[in-house]
Order: sequence, then C-alpha cells, then structure tokens
Amino acid sequence: MKKKITKDISIEELVEKYPFSVDYLAKNGIRCIVCGEPIWGTLKEASEEKGFDAETIEKFVKELNALNENFEEDMKENMKRIDTGKLDV
Repeated sequence: MKKKITKDISIEELVEKYPFSVDYLAKNGIRCIVCGEPIWGTLKEASEEKGFDAETIEKFVKELNALNENFEEDMKENMKRIDTGKLDV
C-alpha cells in the first residue's frame, strides 16, 4: 500500500519525499520552508502556527495527496515515453 501524506507527517519528511510540497505550501502561506528558516514538527503544527484551522489543514492534506498522485502518473507516463523513444526534449 502506497504511503499517503497525512497531517502528522514531519516537515522534514514532507520536503524530502515530496519536494513539490515546498511550492504548494509557500503559495498557501507557509513560506518559512523556502526562506531557509528551519521548520520542526509536523504539517499540522506548522499550519496551526500560521493560523490555519483543522478544516484548512485537511484541505492541504487532500490537495498534497492529489498533487502527489498527479506527479506519480506524470512520471510513469514520461518513463513510458522514454522507453519508446517518444519523449520530446
């Protein structure tokens, strides 16, 4: 079973395993990840620190998982195109 992003994921793991999350979070008001200031704790804790409520945090989790699904599908499609020599570069 594929691991899903949860509100309890550490910021370190989120950034390491899901690098697209940095841009997503920055666009949603959690910018310290990109400014270089270390963030400790979980996605939930970082979101609460910025004033987000439980409903918004669940929205973040849902959207991050959707982005991850799209990212994985795009990677699979690109790998198929590379294997068949049809990737435009």
